[in-house]
Amino acid sequence: MKLCEEMKHLSGQIIWSILGILCIIYGLIVSRTGSGTGFFLVWIAIGCMLLLLGVSCRFHLWSRLSAAMRVIILILLVILLAGFTVVQGRILSRFHSAGEPDLDVIIVLGAQVYDYGPSRVLKNRLDTAAAYLKENEKTKCIVSGGQGYNEPAPEAEIMKQYLTEQGIRADRILIEKQSANTVENIRFSMLQINPEQDRTGIVTNNFHIYRSCAIAVKAGIRNVSGIAAPSNRLYLANNLLREFLGVVKDIAADNMDY
Repeated sequence: MKLCEEMKHLSGQIIWSILGILCIIYGLIVSRTGSGTGFFLVWIAIGCMLLLLGVSCRFHLWSRLSAAMRVIILILLVILLAGFTVVQGRILSRFHSAGEPDLDVIIVLGAQVYDYGPSRVLKNRLDTAAAYLKENEKTKCIVSGGQGYNEPAPEAEIMKQYLTEQGIRADRILIEKQSANTVENIRFSMLQINPEQDRTGIVTNNFHIYRSCAIAVKAGIRNVSGIAAPSNRLYLANNLLREFLGVVKDIAADNMDY
């Protein structure tokens, strides 16, 4: 019996340690994208916590906790997992949003830009927007994004230039260059449309559609649909985790309804 217990603890130590190391490696991979954020540190923190769980198995720390404490921890973990699963279901349900045809306007949400042009994430959004605009010639476009501390110019200006290079007429493209996040993207872009009447599309990456559209509805855009751009599968886990935290933050700040 004692041998079985030791084997169980050893297995737990190995599993948690491997998962912890994988999370740290993934965090380092994410850091190489040069996205301008420190979100990769979340993966390293998760990895360190998993390594600590491995250590706790090694020294049988779980069994040393009181029964009440173990129950409380398990309940909290179940609530967190349930909430995470439900939110991810909402996010994934919008992954293939295509938008309605002949919308009055589409809003393209900004992302990182560099000296040489849009990041890969932003190019995906702009290519999706260009394809839609070519198929729906009466639809106008708002490119939305301000200038971050590590960007050479406002995102919206570089976005407009990219779209015109793709053959979209400049007179179809409006600029919003004050925003610094998704909530501001929506609110500032609304100043250039009729939110009560205009049929509006939100162009962003697939993992970002659910939150963006929910923010738009909360802000007062009555008829809104998502137009999902693709995303890099390697960074999908990172994007989904980040979106979960973004949803929690925006619900808490009353920027969106669940």
